[in-house]
Amino acid sequence: MSTLTMALTSRRARRAVWHLVCLGLLAALLYPVAWLVGMSFKPAEEIVSSLSILPKQIIGSNYAEAFQGSSGISIWRFFANSVIVAGGCVAGNLLSCSLAAYAFAKLRFRLRGPLFAFMIATIMLPYHVMLIPQYTIFQKLGLVDTFIPLILPKFLATDAFFVFLIVQFMRGLPRDLSDAARIDGCGPVRAFRSVILPLSRPALVTTAIFTFIWTWNDFLMQLIYLNDPGKYTLPLALRLYVDQTSESSYGPMFAMSVLTLVPIVLFFFAFQRLLVEGVATTGLNG
Repeated sequence: MSTLTMALTSRRARRAVWHLVCLGLLAALLYPVAWLVGMSFKPAEEIVSSLSILPKQIIGSNYAEAFQGSSGISIWRFFANSVIVAGGCVAGNLLSCSLAAYAFAKLRFRLRGPLFAFMIATIMLPYHVMLIPQYTIFQKLGLVDTFIPLILPKFLATDAFFVFLIVQFMRGLPRDLSDAARIDGCGPVRAFRSVILPLSRPALVTTAIFTFIWTWNDFLMQLIYLNDPGKYTLPLALRLYVDQTSESSYGPMFAMSVLTLVPIVLFFFAFQRLLVEGVATTGLNG
């Protein structure tokens, strides 16, 4: 066997091993999703007695019961509440974080460096530290059990991660663009709206995608601020299948869990290309 043939054989073997490793990791990552989907088609007695992914008896009544909702509330009500909260958080982060990032990246003002460092330091601050004082403020204002405590902070640029992400992108934009806009008579606001904001689309799309996914899956904050079942989002609605009776409705709960994941999967695949572009151009790739 020639040296070239041996080299090609070794290369193909390494490639085959690498593909097998990748497939193994993919199978390990997708196993919980496959298990969840399989459980959603099982009857209640099989869910409790069998841990197998494939159901012995496939039923669709779990999804029918999930679509009916729980506690007299339709699943579409829970879905609408999730859309309101997630949509409001996305709009708030896009507006406030882009404005704050523009100020740190393109404007010159006193204490800009210390303020930016302080903002970055808040990323390391556990959110639970601010939970009690923030809840006290909203309780004094009579805003508990509304969507406002979940949405309003997003309009105040409280997510330092997204501010940092957009700052890194805006700093990479040519300075000549801002100078040309200023020479043409554009002030800071118009330069931001007409020049910087359109060019920051990849970073804004990345911010929107991550905000939507994190808010859609959020459980803790929604559990703390929402008390009325009619205002529950989809993650909170899953609790109703456990707490409404002494015997938990595992089948419909698993079915609703699958339905809760569908919008996230569709949202990700719809904006996958823009997400990869945004991550590649904002410094998140290291």
